[in-house]
Amino acid sequence: MSAQFPVARPRRLRRTPALRRMVAEHRLAPADLVLPMFVKEGVTEPQPVPSMPGVVQHTRDSLRKAAHEAAEAGVGGLILFGVPAVKDGTGSAADDPAGIVQLALRDLASDLGDAMVVMTDLCLDEYTDHGHCGLLTPRGEIDNDATLERYASIAVAQADAGAAVVAPSGMMDGQVGAIRSALDAAGYRDVAILAYSAKYSSAYYGPFRDAAECAPQFGDRSSHQQDPANADEALREVLLDLDEGADMVMVKPAGPYLDIVRRVRDEVRVPVAAYQVSGEYAMIEAAAEKGWLDRERTIDESLTSIRRAGADIILTYWATEVARRLRGL
Repeated sequence: MSAQFPVARPRRLRRTPALRRMVAEHRLAPADLVLPMFVKEGVTEPQPVPSMPGVVQHTRDSLRKAAHEAAEAGVGGLILFGVPAVKDGTGSAADDPAGIVQLALRDLASDLGDAMVVMTDLCLDEYTDHGHCGLLTPRGEIDNDATLERYASIAVAQADAGAAVVAPSGMMDGQVGAIRSALDAAGYRDVAILAYSAKYSSAYYGPFRDAAECAPQFGDRSSHQQDPANADEALREVLLDLDEGADMVMVKPAGPYLDIVRRVRDEVRVPVAAYQVSGEYAMIEAAAEKGWLDRERTIDESLTSIRRAGADIILTYWATEVARRLRGL
């Protein structure tokens, strides 16, 4: 750049809304958004999540209605989390053909067809009575390799029920390879894997644990989720998952880890997702309720920042609302 003020005036291109739209470097589109949804066994009406205003634990019927509304708004996909009526030490409901997620998946696959991408979270914390992401040893530690066998079985059960994409979130070593092998052996070579590759041990998950009823009964998840102090480690995790067969990779949380999103985007040539997690959602909703923030502008700015950092796909609880706004509905 050689011209200087007063010849160079960058504000010329910011002068009107039409000019700003024309030269915008990054745009959100409804198809970029994925809606996380919770379905709970044994409830007869949607159950509000107190720490996440506007989010509910769905019944099968209300889930179908909300998924249809998301599809009508143009949302690109949804990701399903299940809350079973009975939990045990092995998370047996996770791969039960009559389990709540498998039943809901069959509903959605029938209803939606190819209108949107139906994804499933693949983990054990929602299904175990201890609230951890894997099977436990007698000493109360997570048994990584035994957990892989459970993940493989869950992946096949979810594919059987109609999942187009499975998203392993447990951060077990070798999970993507175990899942890919199991899916291929069962004839599901076309089911894709969105790996939670860089999932941090974050305080921002608190409200989600209310929604999924999966708070650990002891300890925490620092032995398998990433240390928030580490960045290079995220790239190692991403590359390992790609070597094992991941089709897409994810950074979670999104907003506090935009630097990680950017580094991953620069490193890989596959779609990069970022999960705007429950704590990010709850903070904006709470501040807006107090009148401290302009709610819609803050939501849109937060999502644009994630897109600007390099995410191709954004998981957000505002997906339907934002998609409608983007389309002028």
